[in-house]
Amino acid sequence: MSTTQTLITVLKAELKAAGLTYAALARELGLAESSVKRMFSKGEMTLSRLDEICRVLRTDYAELSRQVADAAPQRHELTAEQEAAVVADPKLLLVAICALSQWTLEQMVATYRLTEAEAVKYLARLDKLGIIELKPLNRYRLHVAKTFRWRPDGPVMAYFRKQVVGDYYSGGFDGEGELLMLVHGQIGRSLAAMFNERLQRVAQDFAHQQLSDQRLPPDQKRAYTLVIGMRSWLFGAFRDLKREPDGPTIAVSAPPHVPQRHRL
Repeated sequence: MSTTQTLITVLKAELKAAGLTYAALARELGLAESSVKRMFSKGEMTLSRLDEICRVLRTDYAELSRQVADAAPQRHELTAEQEAAVVADPKLLLVAICALSQWTLEQMVATYRLTEAEAVKYLARLDKLGIIELKPLNRYRLHVAKTFRWRPDGPVMAYFRKQVVGDYYSGGFDGEGELLMLVHGQIGRSLAAMFNERLQRVAQDFAHQQLSDQRLPPDQKRAYTLVIGMRSWLFGAFRDLKREPDGPTIAVSAPPHVPQRHRL
């Protein structure tokens, strides 16, 4: 659904909530009912007309915009074809990850060897892929949900497994703010989902914090990468020593940080 269609849907919902028909709105606007119906069916209205409708609904454009943003469908994942397009170009993947972290265009250009024209080109490609909505002045709005993640077996994660995992784990995890933990054990099946939820909250806390800290001066920040994994798994050498098959086991690997040199 386009932004215009979403706006019309929100306006219709507001009219219904206010108990206003097209005929009543037409009287308030000094228009024929047929004109109002045509305006809503075609999604064509000027900003001044939209202001008039907001006046009738006793709301303002800012509130309407918020509702449009909230009503817009959010992607929880991309298709395999879309991911393949992202990962085919390392610079596009870089800009995609920056966008998911809600970096500004200025931050991307200042941090990486990208010209402004290149960064805008890649943002435009992300817009076509449905990851962002590119706005005037090269600002953008994410089209992905807070729970968005790359497909577990998709092209992007395949790229990271092949190209990035070795580099990530080659570090000592003994620097400032770094940590590597491996916890293995058997737990009740019903508890696995609970631990997954708690790990997801940690990831969300990390994402929210990096947004809050974006305005800090560079000398007060350091790049970290949080990796959280949990799967029913047993080390191969241990599997060979088992007497007989048992129920599934859970291994948790949650190394949360890497220094600047490991960041894309």
